[in-house]
Amino acid sequence: MDTVNLTIDNKPVVVKEGITILEAASGIGIDIPTLCHMKLDDLNIENKPGGCRICVVEVNGRRNLAPACCTNVHDGMEINTHSMRVINARRTVMELILSDHPFDCLICAKSGNCDLQDMAHKLGIREIRYKGEQSTYREDTSPAINREIDKCIMCRRCETMCNEVQTVGVLSAINRGFESVVSPAFEMNLDHSVCTYCGQCVAVCPTGALTEVDETGKVIRALSDPSKTVIVQTAPAVRAALGEEFDMEAGTLVTGKLVAALRRLGFDHIFDTDFAADLTIMEEGTELLNRLGKHLAGDKDVKLPILTSCCPAWVKFFEHQFPEMMDIPSTARSPQQMFGAIAKTYFADKLGIKREDLVVVSIMPCVAKKYECGRDEFKTNDNPDVDHAITTRELAALIKLSNIDFKSLPNEDFDNPLGESTGAAVIFGTTGGVIEAAVRTAYEVHTKKELPRLDFEELRGMEGIREATIDFDGLPIKIGIAHGLGNARKLLEDIQAGKSKFHAIEIMSCPGGCIGGGGQPYHHGNVEVLKKRQVAIYQEDKNKAIRKSHENPHIVKLYEEFLGEPMSEKAHHLLHTSYFDRT
Repeated sequence: MDTVNLTIDNKPVVVKEGITILEAASGIGIDIPTLCHMKLDDLNIENKPGGCRICVVEVNGRRNLAPACCTNVHDGMEINTHSMRVINARRTVMELILSDHPFDCLICAKSGNCDLQDMAHKLGIREIRYKGEQSTYREDTSPAINREIDKCIMCRRCETMCNEVQTVGVLSAINRGFESVVSPAFEMNLDHSVCTYCGQCVAVCPTGALTEVDETGKVIRALSDPSKTVIVQTAPAVRAALGEEFDMEAGTLVTGKLVAALRRLGFDHIFDTDFAADLTIMEEGTELLNRLGKHLAGDKDVKLPILTSCCPAWVKFFEHQFPEMMDIPSTARSPQQMFGAIAKTYFADKLGIKREDLVVVSIMPCVAKKYECGRDEFKTNDNPDVDHAITTRELAALIKLSNIDFKSLPNEDFDNPLGESTGAAVIFGTTGGVIEAAVRTAYEVHTKKELPRLDFEELRGMEGIREATIDFDGLPIKIGIAHGLGNARKLLEDIQAGKSKFHAIEIMSCPGGCIGGGGQPYHHGNVEVLKKRQVAIYQEDKNKAIRKSHENPHIVKLYEEFLGEPMSEKAHHLLHTSYFDRT
């Protein structure tokens, strides 16, 4: 490896040739402030750098200041990262940015968690010397994402995520000069575009320009209504990330405290989406085995590979961009929607109340779940199966609002019958988890033999596209896994071209799967945070007494009492769905 010698703030440094000043300084613990820069090493993605100019530094012999994020080092370079000239330039740039920015921090959704706000404080900005016209755009509210483009600072992080990571292609810089902004084409509404609501733009936005639609007010009103029975379900990835909102180490499991907090918020019943994840495996696993059986019998019309269908952003992605392939994904609903359907039929009957008087709230790591709740196929007489979905961040805000000391809460258990789950269900929260859970059940149902092992390490990891072959007692099952819609696109294009060799493919929209969902605590592209959350998910799996979905006693009872068997007529009506051409 070639190296170069340079000096940063009077410190001699030897660094790898070809890296930037920003990387070199970071390597020796010198912090250079940035707003637009974003580097996702594991995804080999870097935001188009140099736009904000907050990271400028002084290089000896260079007349102008250099942007550290896009200036490569060279041998003999002498760099000053915090001279008075540099500090003055950064403060001037910040004042210019703020001069065209709304001053509504008190009511902004990102107040207290805003990179721009933090940077202004760090640079000691107390006045803005530059006055003039401010650009003004209309606000755009979709079913899942709010766009307040007056707050856009043109960092273009969202554009990088939308175009390079997710390959959805909704956001780009439009107009010129003072009117420049990041927006869908022709400044159309998000809900008129091919946006999937994955929320990865929200996850990286440094200001309040992009935020999730806040539903905590609706949840508060429901909890305050004595005529309503309000139940809550919480997704597997939430328990591995919620603690970060209360200054706990990334990857700290807070399952018991989460249940205790929800109980103190006043929910009548606290359930686990993992129960519905086990139910999903029963339906999706049976569908997989049915298709495989027909394929092995020589049925050339059977559609393989089967694609998982748990992620609403992924569903919307293929509805928009691959509508000719809508008969390939599993018809099984997502666990959120399966839970809602069972809650408003089976559980409502047990309580003896009308579905309209039962309010189902979801705690999700995902922004797209808000959109999913509103899809017409998940409603009965205009009453949705799931009434409200709030993100991990929204739940944290609600806990803080209620003055609950989260860290001191005791560990409490979910209620039954919809709170009992297995280890297979909890790993739904990470890339590779859904297909591993399916394998655990499908193997035993197909072979009528007990699995020789429960941990399928070959299905795990953080590589964007992975593949493995699992031996079903002499029957090799070829499995593909993709996380991030850009990687999903590659596998779908292989299917289109007739090149796919897989029997089953798991797809999750967000990098890392649900642990990296758009509604999780902000991790600013730090893949190490995602890896810690992933470790927590697998630890929760190991902690479970039962680790296979088909052995969940409450799932067995649900089929005996209510559904009959997987893929029965009633199960198909309540637990399966259809897809729609959205071109």
